[in-house]
Amino acid sequence: MGNSRNTILRGRHLSTLFTETHIGKMTLKNRFMRSATWENMATEDGHMTDKLYAIYEELAQGEVGLIVTGYANIVEEEKPNAGMMGMYNDSFIEEYQKLTQLVHDNDSKIVMQLAYGGTKTTHDLGERVIYAPSEVPEKGTQTLGKAMTKDEIDYIVDAFAQASLRAQKSGFDGVEIHAAHTYLINQFLSPYYNQREDEYGGSLENRMRFLLEIYTATRKLVGDDFPILVKLTASEFFEGGVTFDETRSVCKKLEEIGVDGIVVSGNIHGKADTMIGEYHDGFTIQAEGYFHEYGHAISQDVNIPVITVGGLTDFDAIEAIANNTGIEYFALSRPLLSEPHLVKRWKEGDRSPVECERCSKCRTKRGNFCVVNKDRKVQLARM
Repeated sequence: MGNSRNTILRGRHLSTLFTETHIGKMTLKNRFMRSATWENMATEDGHMTDKLYAIYEELAQGEVGLIVTGYANIVEEEKPNAGMMGMYNDSFIEEYQKLTQLVHDNDSKIVMQLAYGGTKTTHDLGERVIYAPSEVPEKGTQTLGKAMTKDEIDYIVDAFAQASLRAQKSGFDGVEIHAAHTYLINQFLSPYYNQREDEYGGSLENRMRFLLEIYTATRKLVGDDFPILVKLTASEFFEGGVTFDETRSVCKKLEEIGVDGIVVSGNIHGKADTMIGEYHDGFTIQAEGYFHEYGHAISQDVNIPVITVGGLTDFDAIEAIANNTGIEYFALSRPLLSEPHLVKRWKEGDRSPVECERCSKCRTKRGNFCVVNKDRKVQLARM
């Protein structure tokens, strides 16, 4: 697998970050990933637009080894955000074939992130039914969901699997199941949100049952050679939530059943910058690579690739993490909104830090993009 530390000459020194590695049957030309980023640029019903095609083509041209799409909804009636991509029926396959071909023509790989958002939403509330493990409002949004019946659980399990099969037919190199960030799967894992008294609640074994059923149903449809990644929250960072010890147990189980890679994130979107240096569940949130201590611990437990995401901006710091931990891949979002050709720049020897200021102003009503760089480039064009 990917724990090789072969080196090649890049710039003035040897780097492990531009070696060829593998996630399952997928070969990657470097260790850089674009983490799933909601662009808010799809049509109302989730179809592709020219703007979206251009974004992904530019990322591939920028030498990103693996691009993860923004999250795609797996059932038509559940859309946690406007402008997100869809994968809820076969009408998407042809346009995604065009997308994957664009990426492959530029020698990059692409996987689709699939999600059921659940109650972590304030979008379009009212008419639609939003599923949850139990009737416990989401801490941030205060949105309340409907406790799922067994039939409804089966419906969503099958929807994940069918969406994954569509991704395979569309030419994607794999899928990423979103089980983090208080979305539905994360809530099933969480003792805070999951108050069920049936076989899906109580013990950790029961709370992870929903995720394991999704993986098993998906694997049955896509076969053994199609890479499946799972994105998890290291810890929920609040009393009564998922602990890091529980996440470690989940990761061991995922490896056992055949998952190809694990993305280790946090559950503190938009707050990590303010928590740097805090000590939780035995580890510290870091300035560079917020959750990489947690990712390293998991990498000691499993023999499948571990990906860290969050707060990665400096090439030398990323390289040090690669050389001194078991983490194999590094996923960036905001820096690539600011500089889509960042990886290419680093590869060519310019290792200066990214232009991203971590201001998180990239979420706008007109789509998600770097407003700082956009404004700066407009000013330069006028000079």
